[in-house]
Amino acid sequence: MKFYLEITLLPNPEVGVNFLWSKVFQQIHLGLVEMQDDQGKVPVGLSFPEYLNGEKRSELGIKLRLFANDEAILKQFDVVKWLARLSDYVHCTSIRSVPEKLIGYAIYQREQPKTNPERLARRYAKRHGVDYDTALNGLVDLKTTEKPVNADYKMQFRYSEMTKKSISSPFIRLKSMSSEHMFCLWVKKISVDSQSSATYFSSYGLSSISTVPEF
Repeated sequence: MKFYLEITLLPNPEVGVNFLWSKVFQQIHLGLVEMQDDQGKVPVGLSFPEYLNGEKRSELGIKLRLFANDEAILKQFDVVKWLARLSDYVHCTSIRSVPEKLIGYAIYQREQPKTNPERLARRYAKRHGVDYDTALNGLVDLKTTEKPVNADYKMQFRYSEMTKKSISSPFIRLKSMSSEHMFCLWVKKISVDSQSSATYFSSYGLSSISTVPEF
């Protein structure tokens, strides 16, 4: 990644940083969706230079960087256009060359709980042709050909009563463009020593293999 621009969020007492992250990232995501190729890949990757995931607190900070191998790609993205409605709450730099001296590289990837009641309910609703609220709160039958050894073993459950797996990574609350339901986008950072050959990302600017420079 040779070029980047940096976005700084400007929260105030009336508009908090978490609310701003939701609004700003939603717009960035919409812009990246328009840059997807036929395989859903995007040539723009993101990093969070103030990212923190510690024992006591985790946060994304107030800065977001967009990276690309070609300056023309960032010009095509046109961050000012996508953040026009939020111009009072963000500061965007011009496109710059990535510094030669780096701290290292990092992978920013989406982290999802293995047991996510909302996600499972959405899949159930789609498969069975019911609405989301019915899938989340209605009784679901366990499919099994064997009788339970324990007579008290429940053969029905509700997704809404499932225990959520705890994730310590910071997250952004977003609205699904397909279902319009709110969900959490957890972001996991993995520091690495070398740059990967892969340079494509998801429509969230995240990847499980592609690296971005840290400085």
